[in-house]
Amino acid sequence: MSESNQVPPAIDIVDETFLAVPPSTVAAVFAAPGSWTHYWPDLVLRVYTDRGDRGLRWTVRGALTGTMEIWLEEVLDGTLLHYFLRATPVDPLGNPLRLRPAQLRREADRRARAAKAIALGLKLQLEDGRAPGVAPVVENLPPPFVK
Repeated sequence: MSESNQVPPAIDIVDETFLAVPPSTVAAVFAAPGSWTHYWPDLVLRVYTDRGDRGLRWTVRGALTGTMEIWLEEVLDGTLLHYFLRATPVDPLGNPLRLRPAQLRREADRRARAAKAIALGLKLQLEDGRAPGVAPVVENLPPPFVK
């Protein structure tokens, strides 16, 4: 439930994408707070659980109020990137927006597509053509997010 109004979140998104790189490689992309505004420019994120190579959990403010999580699960020779967003659209004062069902569906769809675009973009960049079963190249981190 949302902290501010104790009602269930209006948007509940779950996504999974397999990346053929180790969890530490994916974790490094999200480790720098500067990367968060790149991926979610209209959100203000505050970490409430940092699980290292297993991911992050944030509280969300800005255009939405709620929680978001990136869970990195080691699977086979790579990482299953789990993405969770449970939030409600809000106005600039943080009050829940009164959206019609069609508007809410469009916003949820927009957020879900954006999440998948992030995951697939990372897949292309981090795997860099790696074939399954071939050792990953750890140097494939995106340049702006290298520690």
